[in-house]
Amino acid sequence: MRSIFLALFSLLVFNTFAQKAEYLIVITSDGVRWQDVFTGMDTTLSRSKKYHEGDSLNIHQKFYSDNANERRKKLMPFLWSTIAANGQIYGNRLLNNYVNNANPYWFSYPGYSEIFTGFVDTAINTNDYQPNPNITILEYLQQQPKYHNKVAAFGAWSAFDRILNEKRAGIPVMSAYDPTGAFNPSSSQKLIDKMLSETNRPWGAEECLDVFTHHAAMTYLKEKKPDVLYISYGETDEWAHASKYSSYLKAMNQVDKWISEIWAYIQQDPKYKNKTAVLFTTDHGRGDEIKSEWTSHGSSIKGANQIWMALLGPGIKPLGEVNKPQQHFQQQAAQTMAEILGLSFITNHPVAPALPFKQ
Repeated sequence: MRSIFLALFSLLVFNTFAQKAEYLIVITSDGVRWQDVFTGMDTTLSRSKKYHEGDSLNIHQKFYSDNANERRKKLMPFLWSTIAANGQIYGNRLLNNYVNNANPYWFSYPGYSEIFTGFVDTAINTNDYQPNPNITILEYLQQQPKYHNKVAAFGAWSAFDRILNEKRAGIPVMSAYDPTGAFNPSSSQKLIDKMLSETNRPWGAEECLDVFTHHAAMTYLKEKKPDVLYISYGETDEWAHASKYSSYLKAMNQVDKWISEIWAYIQQDPKYKNKTAVLFTTDHGRGDEIKSEWTSHGSSIKGANQIWMALLGPGIKPLGEVNKPQQHFQQQAAQTMAEILGLSFITNHPVAPALPFKQ
């Protein structure tokens, strides 16, 4: 009897790993350091008057523990509970598990292009670069009959219209202050658009607060039911550039809460339940060796090419925090997205291999 039970259990486990997702949600949070993801709040920064915004007591009450594993759970509870238990998390350099930018620039447009095209175009060397000449995985999926007109993207930063080449790709990209409902908005979308038009714009017309991006994306997810959805949050980068470590931590924590909300929704929706995978990552790292450089990134900042990646959903073996000595690169994200959906991303430029998420 015991041998029969073990055989059935093994078959169940094999089938769980062998299955593929039917739907995919990709999430990025701009410029989130691996150090904060894997060890939690940095007390050197949280105790510094230069960075804690007069909020040191509050953030210590929320996010502090003597134990690094407890600190990271306080900061990103969903990542270190649900994803750690059921998915994969790459990039803890303390365990010799490395994820890096392959591009040599270590800032946003090249990073996002690398994520979605699966290779490095060294001509993309400015955030003001023209519409991306390279095919992204989102455009590739839009070209597939199964996913045609079922792909959408929401980003807090206006550059996503160019990064994803909205016009050529033929997918809706709602970035920054773009209207969320296009020509036929629902009542919820009209309300979001009204708030967008009336809100304070701390970063001008180029970037909106994450709360608008999140709720616009959630409304679209619930009302339009896309098969593939991309959501990019930006406040983590903005607050870091402004030397506001307290706000940066709160933005990280809020993104984690929003991912938890997204996961809770898809796990109760009949279309998405047990059929949807999530890939969560960032576009670049930040400084750390010189503590004052945590606010910055780019090729002159040591360590700003050090990133991380997390996966959750069908077909993704539950390895948790990957502790094998490995070197991976950001450009592997695109083929990983394709293989999660049971596809192979083949286009007119090279595409890096997927992460070993099925092993």
